Amino acid sequence: MIEDAARGGADIVVLPEMFNCPYDSSFFRRFSEDYPGETTELLSELAALHSVYIIGGSIPELKGDMVCNTSYSFDRKGALIGRHRKIHLFDVEVQGGIRFKESENITAGSDVTVIETEFCRIGIAICYDMRFPELVRKMVLGGAKIIVVPAAFNMTTGPAHWHLLARTRALDNQVYFIAVSPARNKEASYAAYGHSLVADPWGDIIAEASAGEEIIFSEIHF
Repeated sequence: MIEDAARGGADIVVLPEMFNCPYDSSFFRRFSEDYPGETTELLSELAALHSVYIIGGSIPELKGDMVCNTSYSFDRKGALIGRHRKIHLFDVEVQGGIRFKESENITAGSDVTVIETEFCRIGIAICYDMRFPELVRKMVLGGAKIIVVPAAFNMTTGPAHWHLLARTRALDNQVYFIAVSPARNKEASYAAYGHSLVADPWGDIIAEASAGEEIIFSEIHF
C-alpha cells in the first residue's frame, strides 16, 4: 500500500496506529521491537526507494524492559527524522461500551514531537493524545502547520467523537489535521472505527476513507 500511495503521487505517506500487530494489549510485548528493528528498517528502505516521507503510524517499541506505543518518521532518503511515544494512554471503561487499559502494558512518553519537512513542520501525536487540546496547541506554537495522528478509535468512541475531534482540532488551531485509522475487522478482539480522514483549517473534511481497507489522497494548500 505504501508503494501504491507513492505511485499515486503521494509526497507524505501516513500509516495507522499499531499497524504491525493486533491492537490488543496481550500482543504488544510479543510484537515489540528495538530501534532499529524489522519494521523500522522496512519503512526506512521504502521511504528511500520511493523518495517519500513516511510517518510510520505506530508500533510497539521495546525500550529496555518497557514497551512504548511509538511512531517513527522517515524522510525521502530513509533517515529517521522523528520519534513520538504516545503520551496519554488509553485507560477507559465506558458503561455499556468498551474497557481498555493501555497502561497495564504500555509506558507513556513525555515529549512533544514536531518534525521538519521540506513543506512545513508537522506535529505527531498518537490516538488518545488528540483528546488533549494543550498538546496540539504546543505543536502549533512550535511551528506545526499539519498535525498527524495515527489512531485506532473503537466502535464506541469512533461514532461519537472521531469526526468531531478531528474537525475541532483543525479549526481551533487553524491547521490541517490528518487522522489515520486501521481498517475495521469485525473478527478482531478490537474492532477499529476506520474512517481515516483529512480536515482543513475551516473544519471541513476534505478526504475520508470508509471503514474498510483503502488509500485516500489529499492535496494540502497553505
